Amino acid sequence: MKQNISTYTQQIKEKAKQLGFDFCGFSKASFLEEEAPRLEKWLNNNYHGAMGYMENHFDKRLDPRLLVDDAKSVVSLLYNYYPEEKLLEGKDDFKISKYAYGTDYHFVIKDKLKELLQFIQENIGEVGGRAFVDSAPVMDKAWAKKSGLGWIGKNANLINKGHGSFFFISELILDLELEPDGPVKDFCGTCKKCIEACPTEAIVEPFVVDGSRCISYFTIELKEAIPVEMKGKFDNWMFGCDVCQDVCPWNRFSKPHQEPLFNLHPQLKSFTNKDWQEITSEVFNQVFKKSPVKRTKLEGLKRNIEFIGWNDK
Repeated sequence: MKQNISTYTQQIKEKAKQLGFDFCGFSKASFLEEEAPRLEKWLNNNYHGAMGYMENHFDKRLDPRLLVDDAKSVVSLLYNYYPEEKLLEGKDDFKISKYAYGTDYHFVIKDKLKELLQFIQENIGEVGGRAFVDSAPVMDKAWAKKSGLGWIGKNANLINKGHGSFFFISELILDLELEPDGPVKDFCGTCKKCIEACPTEAIVEPFVVDGSRCISYFTIELKEAIPVEMKGKFDNWMFGCDVCQDVCPWNRFSKPHQEPLFNLHPQLKSFTNKDWQEITSEVFNQVFKKSPVKRTKLEGLKRNIEFIGWNDK
């Protein structure tokens, strides 16, 4: 197989492009030495808040060979979700994160990853591997960085120099040797726009986000009551938050995605403040049937709406 490594590498990249992935890069499956102490410190600082699952499988998070027997390569892929048509995001507008406009990315990308893995097995040979879309203890940003798809910004998001950061990251971990791409340079420079713009001051220092202070955490992950001290700090974000990405200068290069399933749900386009305030279970189930917003459930969405004081406006 070794003499064909270059050919396999090219075949996989071409197929990934056909499937709609914007970027595909490779890195050697090995222990993430740089990330190990950072992850440990992050957990010790309780920056994961109530996300107890972040403490699980510490070793597996840092070593893909514990997830796939005899793993040799990590294939990292980026799939654009930047929308051509956006909801209003003015001072008084209700806001949901752009990644939640359409169909849940887990469904869309998992199917494409399965197709890519099948292609590899049919065209290269007996290759073992697993597909991951936010679904297992994989440090996707670290692998995307190692695979040359971008650098980790001060907001802890992966940034691609030519296309910004509005991407879903996924991986295939394979027992197939491939040509590694190698990392790219960090281009954040002295910019601190994301740090200065974060409404809840969740970016505690460059490249370190206190997840337990992030609006996305409060509006999606946290199942209990939102802490009172956060009142008035949400800028009307009710599901997720895009502030640190919206202010990033590199996102001026973001281009609209080409995935129809990620398009804004037609009913959402006409939603008014009153519609959000009076949303019923029937409307919620209809509009968000296959959406990431289902994660928060109707009760969670209503809690979020009440917390930002929508009834007062």
